[in-house]
Amino acid sequence: MKIGSYEFSRPLVLAPMAGVTDMPFRSLCNSMGADYVVSEMIAAKTELWKSKKTQTRLSLGSFKPRIVQLVGGNEVLMAEGAARACDSGADIVDINMGCPAKKVCRKAAGSALLSDPALVIKILRAVVKASKSPVTLKMRTGPNQTNKNGVSIAKIAESEGISAIAIHGRTRNCRYDVPAEYETIAAIKDSIGIPVLVNGDIRCGSSAFKALSETNADGLMIGRAAQGNPWIFSSIRAALDGERWNEPTPIERLEVLHSLLESIYQLYGKEQGSRVARKHIIWFLSYLPIKSEINKATMNKIKTSHDQLNFVQFRKREFENKG
Repeated sequence: MKIGSYEFSRPLVLAPMAGVTDMPFRSLCNSMGADYVVSEMIAAKTELWKSKKTQTRLSLGSFKPRIVQLVGGNEVLMAEGAARACDSGADIVDINMGCPAKKVCRKAAGSALLSDPALVIKILRAVVKASKSPVTLKMRTGPNQTNKNGVSIAKIAESEGISAIAIHGRTRNCRYDVPAEYETIAAIKDSIGIPVLVNGDIRCGSSAFKALSETNADGLMIGRAAQGNPWIFSSIRAALDGERWNEPTPIERLEVLHSLLESIYQLYGKEQGSRVARKHIIWFLSYLPIKSEINKATMNKIKTSHDQLNFVQFRKREFENKG
């Protein structure tokens, strides 16, 4: 599949996730086999871009392509955001019509846009016109179970010049509470000529095979299953290619976690970085063979970056001593 000048063969893509896919985590997943990665969603209102939060989200790294995802419900603001993203170095601009979070949908943005096809047309048209880079779309299958309008939205997207679409196999109202379904994604793939990525419930090689076979999609987008497990990209790639893959050892997992934490502290500073790091520590440790009594309450007691690094090093020595 091609997006502008970028060409991929059955790509494995890191999905944009607010509060997760910052530059350190994107860089890690890219190094672990993700063919491309997408930024956290950034509000299209460019007057907010001077804030430390948005500046951090606009840290694009050196890996290519650099993809900025925009969220908003106004075509003028979305167009201004797309132009500014390109000026900031975005190789691809992605439009968020998939986020089901209430605070996003209350502003008639994210997956709430699927209920308003007329506004969808305005936003897609304005963003494509304003962007110097290719524009992609992240969406869901529709607003709710009785209105899965994904096919019609996808046709609109293709007609307005969108280069590729990633589809989460749930409706807005489903959030993450029901299993993903691929029938609608298969219908979308059959109805348009631009590349389609399937997203939702892809956790391993067998689920990747299932998603691809049931949708005929051009690639896979992986979200929550990458949290604490950036090795998922290399493991799925090996499964799809029929190659052997070796599970990382606990020591290897802890070494990668240690490196990720250092990158987080470097980006955010030690105080804010230690707060950002807590969830990553919990996620990574959940993959260790000996489960620890680690939860949010426990991590809140390990407050400083120094203590967090020492904690990870202590766990590493435990496994080294066990041989």
